[in-house]
Amino acid sequence: MTVRNLKGLKRLVTAAKVSLALGGVGLLGTCAPVPGMLEQIISLGEIRVVTRNGPLAFYQGAGDAPAGPEYELARHLASELGVRLIIEPVRSYAEIYSAIISGRAHVAAAGLKIPSMGVRGIVFGPAYQHVHEHLIYRRGSTRPASLADIRDADLEIVARSSHAATLYAARQSIPDLVWRENSSTDTQALLDEVAGGSIDYTIADSTEFALAHGAHPELRIAFDFLGSQSLAWAVSAREPGFLRAVGDYFARLSGSGALAGILDRYYGPSQNLDYVGPRGFMRDMQSRLPRYREWFEEAATESREDWRLLAAIGYQESKWNPAASSPTGAKGLMQLTRVSAIETKIGDPGNPRQSILGGARYFRQVYEKVPNHIPEPDRTWFALASYNIGYGHVEDARVLAQKAGKDPDSWRDVREFLPLLAEEFWYTQTENGYARGWEPVRYVDNVRGYRDILEFIWGDAVALN
Repeated sequence: MTVRNLKGLKRLVTAAKVSLALGGVGLLGTCAPVPGMLEQIISLGEIRVVTRNGPLAFYQGAGDAPAGPEYELARHLASELGVRLIIEPVRSYAEIYSAIISGRAHVAAAGLKIPSMGVRGIVFGPAYQHVHEHLIYRRGSTRPASLADIRDADLEIVARSSHAATLYAARQSIPDLVWRENSSTDTQALLDEVAGGSIDYTIADSTEFALAHGAHPELRIAFDFLGSQSLAWAVSAREPGFLRAVGDYFARLSGSGALAGILDRYYGPSQNLDYVGPRGFMRDMQSRLPRYREWFEEAATESREDWRLLAAIGYQESKWNPAASSPTGAKGLMQLTRVSAIETKIGDPGNPRQSILGGARYFRQVYEKVPNHIPEPDRTWFALASYNIGYGHVEDARVLAQKAGKDPDSWRDVREFLPLLAEEFWYTQTENGYARGWEPVRYVDNVRGYRDILEFIWGDAVALN
């Protein structure tokens, strides 16, 4: 944020407080004005935001830390105003609009598309992102240039979606256009099917494709449909002053570059989870690891872990780079979040020794959460997945596996259910909701690979835990 914008915000908050104070005096009379929404928020010391659980809005990330593009936008506003952020996730758009109309929430930040027909009692702020519709296919299969080229191939979309409306409009010029509408799935699940070859094509918003591409790099865009839809926040139609304040906020956010940064964090290239091959790993092992091996061994003694496993975690997290940082705020060689650094009594995550000790302590914490009746090495694989995505999401996948008749204590079985946490049909059945469930699967595979190389170089590992 620029100095000019910061001063402007301070003037806005000061004016709101003065207005609130004057309004308080006025309340002593019989014709007292009702404080505006901004004044109410400052008086309460909190801003209440209604949203949805999912990749486009709000979810629990690594270490159970709140995440999501709408959460980041709302947190930034709360920070500017100096108030607490209260997040209320709901399941339907009807519940979102009801919360705003009733006054239970001040703002709806839920990846809302501005509808072509208005919603009674609701007004939308400025568009902060424009979404395009893509036709998606799998690399190596036939790429159509238009819908007319699809012919008798499988095109499947979510029933009663905006994508369905697009196809019905297209049928006016392509009468023989055929597709299948699925009422028991979501776009992420259909993208999984395209990636797996179960269906030929689907339609996805640009935001949905960006999220899925991290899990399925083989997905490709065949072409874009004409036009776009705009995403915006929604507020009560009774609060035109607050609507202007929301517009000013997004103008500041856009002008400072913070808006682009938040959107890129979630829709840009995903965190690198590619496996570094043996040659690259051996090179880094010779040039970097000697500086930190003593501290990995110290941390292993304290946490009762194998130092090679801890070193493998450190390599996966940062490639043994103590200056590493992630867009989500994790820092240091072991990529500790602010919360995990506090929990493990680490004052400076950028200090490599402290980071290694903190990472080992945090790993031990999540390891102890995994039921002790689970045999090794599966208990360690569950702990690794929890280090990456949070224990709550791992437990959700274990529950899904058990319901499907699989073994919830087997990593081989549970790893098949973790990616389902990215699909609305599945994550709405879980306690902790949406998660980028494909990431812990790759994470565990990578760490196991690095540890195997370290064991090969330095002999057999000690018995796990």
